[in-house]
Amino acid sequence: MRSTRWQARRLNPPNPLWGSNGVAFGPDGRLYVAQFLAGQISAVDPATGDVEVVVPPDGPVQSPDDLAFGADGSMYIADLVPGRVWRRSPEGEYGLVSDEVKVPNGITCVGDRLFVNEMRMNGRLLELFLDGGDPVVLTDGLALGNAMQLGPDGCLHYPHMVSNQVWRIPPDGGVPEVVAEGVHDPVAVRFDQGGVLHVLSRGPEGFVTRVDLHGTGSRSLVTSGVTGLDNAAFDGENRMFVSSFASGGITELHPDGRTRPVVPRGLDGPYGVTIDLGGTVYAADHYRVARPEEPDPRASGDVTTEILQPFVHGITADGEVLHTTSQFGTVQTYDPATGTTRTRATGLNQPLGITTRPDGTLVVAETGAGRVLAIDGTDTVTVLAEGLDHPVDVTLDAEGRCYVSDDRRGVVLRLDGEPVPLADALGAPQGLAVQGDELFTVDTAHRRLWSISLTTGDTRIEAENLAVGPPPGSAPRRPPALFTHGLPGVAPRFAGLTAAPDGSLLLSSNGEGTVLHLSPTRTTT
Repeated sequence: MRSTRWQARRLNPPNPLWGSNGVAFGPDGRLYVAQFLAGQISAVDPATGDVEVVVPPDGPVQSPDDLAFGADGSMYIADLVPGRVWRRSPEGEYGLVSDEVKVPNGITCVGDRLFVNEMRMNGRLLELFLDGGDPVVLTDGLALGNAMQLGPDGCLHYPHMVSNQVWRIPPDGGVPEVVAEGVHDPVAVRFDQGGVLHVLSRGPEGFVTRVDLHGTGSRSLVTSGVTGLDNAAFDGENRMFVSSFASGGITELHPDGRTRPVVPRGLDGPYGVTIDLGGTVYAADHYRVARPEEPDPRASGDVTTEILQPFVHGITADGEVLHTTSQFGTVQTYDPATGTTRTRATGLNQPLGITTRPDGTLVVAETGAGRVLAIDGTDTVTVLAEGLDHPVDVTLDAEGRCYVSDDRRGVVLRLDGEPVPLADALGAPQGLAVQGDELFTVDTAHRRLWSISLTTGDTRIEAENLAVGPPPGSAPRRPPALFTHGLPGVAPRFAGLTAAPDGSLLLSSNGEGTVLHLSPTRTTT
């Protein structure tokens, strides 16, 4: 960052992996990681933790959620949102295997054969063919499928995420059968080198259930502490490496529950950011509300998860509670003291920025509908403004006047009955914050922080070269859809901004996965 007025420090280290989902060892011995939110695939050296992007976000793959390697070294990719399955040859060339799979997720190779399942209710498990032949449906009725693998019994094993079961079916078809019930939130099925079944749970505790299917049938439970487990892979020495959809990173998990960070975990976004009266910073991090803290050189760089709260994007502190939005349609109030959540509104069209009036009324930017809404204490929703283009954030000044950023028009508006432009030509302004008689906004197009005088409307560039928005020089691409077959897809990024009581600012630095604390530069006379 470059600024003469502000000095910046990170509250958490940059995240080398924006989310980590499907993982598989490649022919070169590296661990390949599908990054659903980032839209890319990286290769990790398990010895050094070095990360290399091998499938960039500006390529044909939009939202990779799982991957597998074929016998010839080809990589097969489940591209979840557009419903595509890709083959990436050892030479790096892409070919579309199928666009007939709805919400493809779990994917595995059995020799030269390719199988994929669907992460939806009444999902299917299919065999796909590289010669363009029609897919063969082995079974349907999956209650959200996910990571699967061939077991030592010659059957494909896969989870039903909703019904807490693990099932199996022969690759040539047959009658599917349950092999394990009552498994806590199963998200992935993996076998170690000894043929022991490992079932990963997606909850906050990081449970892994080991099932000796072909011995005594006994179970044992390991608590990893890795919040939001997603997938796992075993190397030739039977070492287990796990991923986390909630915080990224790669972690080696020992049989006794000990962990070794290979790639440190961090923030998947962040999106919105806020600070409460006690000085605790909260970040809306898509799958969770997180608490970033200043880096401790003795720590692994992890970020504390306050609560797994899927698809949280906007956030504001209000006394002892937090109000949040999800671009998938909901507004909620969360109480950290009790751990309880109250739903305030549902069915909205991509709500994003949120703030509160002194009387507790919520003010929300309903981005998809081009509106600004108010939600009172009885959860009654009223429209404050409509007919806007793309409102993404809202904030209030000391007199209670409301301001709205529009990142398509490059403008900040003041709501004076009708929306009135306060400042324009701001690139793509997103996060908003007021300090005194100045309004600040984050321009994700030019990676700048702007200040706007609330009295004159004069604008000034406060900081440049911020790590927000897409990387400089990256080719624009069509973003994945917000919904796919009635399920959540990929939510657009959002760089939040908030004002702290001491005159500083907090910025969601979503180009590197950190929260930046911006303090006014001290001057001497």
